[in-house]
Amino acid sequence: MSEQPSVFDDLRDESEELDSLVRELGVGEWSLDTPAPRWTVAHQIAHLAWTDRAALLAVEDQDAFAGEVAKAVAAPESFVDDGAEEGAAQPLDVLLAGWRDGRERLQKAMRAAAASKAKFPWYGPPMSAASMATGRLMETWAHGQDVADALGVVRVPTDRLRHIARIGVRARDFAFGVRGLDVPGEEFRVELPLPSGALWVHGPEGAAQRVTGSALDFCLLVTQRAHRDDLDVRAEGPDADRWLDIAQAFAGPPGPGRPAKGTR
Repeated sequence: MSEQPSVFDDLRDESEELDSLVRELGVGEWSLDTPAPRWTVAHQIAHLAWTDRAALLAVEDQDAFAGEVAKAVAAPESFVDDGAEEGAAQPLDVLLAGWRDGRERLQKAMRAAAASKAKFPWYGPPMSAASMATGRLMETWAHGQDVADALGVVRVPTDRLRHIARIGVRARDFAFGVRGLDVPGEEFRVELPLPSGALWVHGPEGAAQRVTGSALDFCLLVTQRAHRDDLDVRAEGPDADRWLDIAQAFAGPPGPGRPAKGTR
């Protein structure tokens, strides 16, 4: 059996796939609205470039990153949108070149830091280089989905989804806690077939509460890119069922999510 690619390789490939969607777009296509309110395709790429820069600071200049955190604390409701707006206002060739350069520099920095096992600051808990790469992959995939939706493109899912599924499961307790809900006292069993047919699993096999469904739909759920009612994800047990209503794979306050298709 061949060895699975590293998360760094998978992040590189995920970024390249999104790059292939946008590299030949015309000006009008960059201005298309995405499902995120007030965000165009340009805003989505600008946001990824902005967070790549923040991640690079976290790895290479933690004092400078602390300054970015202070900005976030000072404007918690607007700092993400402000960063996307500033980036989207750039000439498109500058935006695209900056995103490419930033993600390449971050790749090199994370790979170099991986052997040290060091933890780096972030807007949530500190992360290792591999965990940071996993988070960047999740964001790239999720915002890439917004771009694909705006362009009317159906992406072919890959087994890179396993990284996003892992974040979604690990963020279970956070999703309950950030809403002021009691955290379940037991692990759930999660079973998700990947696009290749391999089964991704988490939790004890004999767990009383379970979540099953396709890895793609689970990832759409935990990144809040689709409503639960539109997805093939099922729960057994009251806490697992509640989780599917509130799941999020990202740090920060709960997002509004997407409406079900029948209610748009």
